[in-house]
Amino acid sequence: MDEFSKNDIIEILKDDSKNDWLFSLADKIRKDYVGDNVHLRGLIEFSNICKRQCKYCGLRSEDKYIDRYRISKDDIISYAEHAANMGYKTIVLQSGEDEYYNTDLMCEIIKGIKNLGVALTLSIGEKTYDEYKAFKDAGADRYLIRIETTDRNLYKQMHPNMDFDNRVRCLKDLGRLGYEVGTGCLVGLPNQTIESLAEDILFFKEINADMVGIGPFIPHPHTPLKDEQTGSFTLALKVMALTRILLKDINIPATTAMETLNPNGRIIALQSGANVVMPNVTTTEYRAKYEIYPNKICINENPDKCRGCISAKIQSIGRTISTSQGFRVRK
Repeated sequence: MDEFSKNDIIEILKDDSKNDWLFSLADKIRKDYVGDNVHLRGLIEFSNICKRQCKYCGLRSEDKYIDRYRISKDDIISYAEHAANMGYKTIVLQSGEDEYYNTDLMCEIIKGIKNLGVALTLSIGEKTYDEYKAFKDAGADRYLIRIETTDRNLYKQMHPNMDFDNRVRCLKDLGRLGYEVGTGCLVGLPNQTIESLAEDILFFKEINADMVGIGPFIPHPHTPLKDEQTGSFTLALKVMALTRILLKDINIPATTAMETLNPNGRIIALQSGANVVMPNVTTTEYRAKYEIYPNKICINENPDKCRGCISAKIQSIGRTISTSQGFRVRK
């Protein structure tokens, strides 16, 4: 049985007695549909400046303690070139919503990176249809914009001055423009229910997302949620496994936040449905400053060491490093 109703999903999320069965089923579906290859995506966090005030995020505009930075166009392309030379087939450009990087500048960066012969994922927030189209025309392949929660009331609580319908509009525009579309959610937000997590999973299926990232909520000390309880690693893993079971052929990252809560978090995730890892290829001078949540792993490791470390872990569980750009192959 691998097609679940909302009630089935709720029951599975509530009942930890079936966890081993759930993770084994997700791993089997992962193997059957996307194989044993693990796709490594080189992550460049190029600006921690953000105009948003998301209550869970350490980059929020109201955080006065953070040391803000921007990386220049030439340096971003240089990081990407180094990553391509290390064997990465996909580059992921991620930042806060920083309006300094206007459409023309972003298009120059995209073209510079695409000249390296890699796939390119953008994760730079809410834009207009025309902006997304310009990025696509410049060569961008994928776009990641996490919904975080499909519970409208919770979304409103967590995202001051933002609009849930606009977030969904972004996802639909990206799909219309031919991007591979990535989304995802936080697990363990204050006031989040098991029912709303079930709705999140069904939303991923409804929009037929190509990539879904699931991470546990980790409270940041400089946010309004600093005293809230950390999300559950196991529950986040279950949401991820159910996402694999419902969306069999998509790409699912083993997220860094998983490993922040569990020393073997990414490997456990890879054995429970995930097939992507995104090592950081930004140098250590910037890593600690891109603090969405505290105690992020690997902030003091150089990019070469990061790749070697995660590659060894992947091979230790009998998986292989993909040599392809890792686009979704629909089955």
